Amino acid sequence: MRKVLLYITILTTGLIFIGRLFYLQVVDTSLAIRSRDNAIKVIYDYPQRGYIYDRNGELMVSNQPSYDVMVIPRNLKPFDTTEFCNILSIEREDLEKKLDKARIYSPMLPSVVIPQLTKSEYAILQEKMRKYEGFYIQKRSLRDYQVDHSANVLGYIAEVNQSKINNDPYYLSGDLIGRAGVEAYYEDLLRGVKGVKYIQKDRFNRDIGPYKEGIYDTLPEKGKDISLTIDAELQAYGTKLMENKRGGIVALEPESGEILALITAPTYDPAKLVGRKRSPNFTELYYDTIAKPLYDRGLLAEYPPGSPFKTLNALIGLQEGVVDTDDKFSCNHGYVYGRGRKLGCHAHRSPLDMIPGIANSCNAYFANVYRRIIEKYPSPQQGMDAWHDHLASFGLGDYLGSDLTTGRPGKIPTSEYYNQIYNYPTYKWYATATISNAIGQGEVLMTPMQLANMAAIIGNKGWYYTPHILKEVEGKPIKDENFTKKNFTTIEERHYEPVVEGMHEVYKSGTASTLRIPGIEIAGKTGTAENFTKIDGKRVQLTDHSIFVAFAPVDNPKIAIAVFVENGYWGSRYAGRMASLMIEKYLKGTITRTDMEEWILSHSLKEEYAKPLSGEPFKINQ
Repeated sequence: MRKVLLYITILTTGLIFIGRLFYLQVVDTSLAIRSRDNAIKVIYDYPQRGYIYDRNGELMVSNQPSYDVMVIPRNLKPFDTTEFCNILSIEREDLEKKLDKARIYSPMLPSVVIPQLTKSEYAILQEKMRKYEGFYIQKRSLRDYQVDHSANVLGYIAEVNQSKINNDPYYLSGDLIGRAGVEAYYEDLLRGVKGVKYIQKDRFNRDIGPYKEGIYDTLPEKGKDISLTIDAELQAYGTKLMENKRGGIVALEPESGEILALITAPTYDPAKLVGRKRSPNFTELYYDTIAKPLYDRGLLAEYPPGSPFKTLNALIGLQEGVVDTDDKFSCNHGYVYGRGRKLGCHAHRSPLDMIPGIANSCNAYFANVYRRIIEKYPSPQQGMDAWHDHLASFGLGDYLGSDLTTGRPGKIPTSEYYNQIYNYPTYKWYATATISNAIGQGEVLMTPMQLANMAAIIGNKGWYYTPHILKEVEGKPIKDENFTKKNFTTIEERHYEPVVEGMHEVYKSGTASTLRIPGIEIAGKTGTAENFTKIDGKRVQLTDHSIFVAFAPVDNPKIAIAVFVENGYWGSRYAGRMASLMIEKYLKGTITRTDMEEWILSHSLKEEYAKPLSGEPFKINQ
């Protein structure tokens, strides 16, 4: 019995070893084809990135060939470094540093020595590659931009960093990856899949042919083509209007939440971040701390929303039942409160009810509405939080969650915030302490994206889709429920009609009556926001910001837009003109108000932006 057991044990052990060897040598080839295996060389065939189109099928981004000089340090043989450096226009010290870095990364894995050769450099080097053993040329593709705008939307590609290499096995040293914008957010769609070839080597380290006749080789898979919601023509036009200005323009399609235009100014040509000049160009852009061309003002800049915010207070007042459309309030060039304090206002007829109150942007009217909202409740804290919650339902005070790589939440203050500011309960505060919120000043902050979405919500009478920028993948519409689910506000639909009428009246008889577009009924709201900065430690008031929100046509909105122009004086001066022109461009495809267009294109705000640097006196325009 013991002999039988011994034989069984030996036989079982033998079968286990044989089975394991069979698995390792036949079934599992992962060890056999490792790039670190001395007998196998791995060559990657990089795919083309997916093309990027606009909503109308216009090609915005394609590809162009690129050639990287790679090195496998272990395979290096002595070579003529002087000739090599001359061909590639590189200093010998720089070459030695790159080779040292490659050895540290891995003696057996490839590293980039010189990225993105020009065609002429590639042609010269290709003829002499046999003289430089251990080096080889890796073909890749770089982006080829068909437009000179939308850099903030598209983003760029650059060499992957070590952190990404460590955390994602797909990437190797020298690989390119999307950075910022669509290139980053949709990297997994755009990058494609690498092809791989395994080359057998002999004991002298010479290539002798495909490993196992190439049965493990794979072909590259091109990245997926995507279509954006952006209208490239509208984007280009808005970029042109914003030349020599600073600010942002955001246009949405209200019925879908699709982003039609996302413009920041100043901006730059996306082609500047392609090829070997990418690094110095990026450094130049990054350190421009005055114009901030890399800063997307449409998504990141948090501004006081000014008078467009009054429409939200009107809606909250109606929902809370503290005001109706017929309630009238007097205005004597402003609203007096406290001990002789006054919230100033421009001249207009008085008293006013809601619709002319919106049309004439009366500060006194909305100060009264705001006080009624806050004072409806037993304490100002409760009133403030009720007000806050209504605004939160518009997506304010929180990042909207779009498929964009960046964004800021803005700010809608709460009672807790004011309790801290006023050291409550030691010192009590009341509605008048926060009265600036009535007119979109004070502690309220919004991004242009949030302003545009607010306009879309009013046009839709109470709902919105989360703004997004991806429309189709390989010609198929997206079905992401994050962007196809309606979000509803806390305001009942019936309360939107008078606000829409008031915004329509802004164009018919109010603050934007000179900006009307023939054949298009537009609802809009002008805004002027105070602008402060610190110079030599002192708080200085600069020229006001120009703000405008609108949607059109009034009865069935196809576009909602927000324009914010820094130091643009008042709402209708710059922002209102631009918004009207953008609406006409999108709905008609042409411009009839050439007078407005000529005015915008011929006026610059460069001198305004230079004032804080020059120390010139500031002329404040009220």
